[in-house]
Amino acid sequence: MGKIAVVTDSNSGITQKQAKEYGINVLPMPFFIDGETYFEDIDLTQEQFYQKLEGKAEISTSMPAVGTVTDLWDQLLKEYEGIVHIPMSSGLSSSCETAMMLSQEYNGKVQVVNNQRISVTQKQSVLDAIKLAEEGRSAEEIKEYLEKVKYDSSIYIMVDTLHYLKKGGRITPAAAALGTLLKLKPVLQIQGEKLDAYAKARTVKQARSIMIDAIKNDFAKRFGDETGNNMHIFVAYTKDKDTALDFKAQLLEAFPGQEIDVDPLSLSVACHIGPGSLAVACSKKIFGE
Repeated sequence: MGKIAVVTDSNSGITQKQAKEYGINVLPMPFFIDGETYFEDIDLTQEQFYQKLEGKAEISTSMPAVGTVTDLWDQLLKEYEGIVHIPMSSGLSSSCETAMMLSQEYNGKVQVVNNQRISVTQKQSVLDAIKLAEEGRSAEEIKEYLEKVKYDSSIYIMVDTLHYLKKGGRITPAAAALGTLLKLKPVLQIQGEKLDAYAKARTVKQARSIMIDAIKNDFAKRFGDETGNNMHIFVAYTKDKDTALDFKAQLLEAFPGQEIDVDPLSLSVACHIGPGSLAVACSKKIFGE
């Protein structure tokens, strides 16, 4: 990949196996489960996580230890001239802010990107960084570009159950009870820093239509690209891949001829929304693609 190393965390959804294929490094995110520490994709698989989550285990997220981050940087700088470090959105975790603080001791050799992304859109930022590094861009140039285009992405998520949003304090118990009674399927959005409410649906079918219309609207009004030809499109899910593949087929009817990747949502997102969630996401292609 040349003189620039790319580092991200497992919030990107990039597995350790994929990291080796891409020639990058992925810091595994730690999870505290019933008082024990596990690391995503190291000793905690997607399957094990959902077994514990649905088994009523107490689960909370954390961030990589400072020493783990700086040790990796120190090792990479023996081989590379610079590092582009792409953590999850600063609005969703303090790991970005911590990495930015740590990078100040590296005299510009470590560039931490705060481009407000998570999961599949964060993964695309990593792939964009790899491509830019291969083109000979410096770490500083890559950071500057990724932050310039940080809002050129969207994620819309249908939540299957309100239980986990209530548990995490994101909605009140009363709202959760009413929503469950009415069998609502809320659609959330991530555009920038936070996970926000977008719409309420009464059925999965209606929620899917809302998400497709939202993406179409973004293409036309935010990105000036009604066909989506200059956009990456993703489907993401928690636990249920078959439903995600079915949603991909529906999206291909709306955007014929497009390449649509299907990936599991990272566990840090799944922890707050639970199994059975379904998402559509997009990000603008970098110049020259």
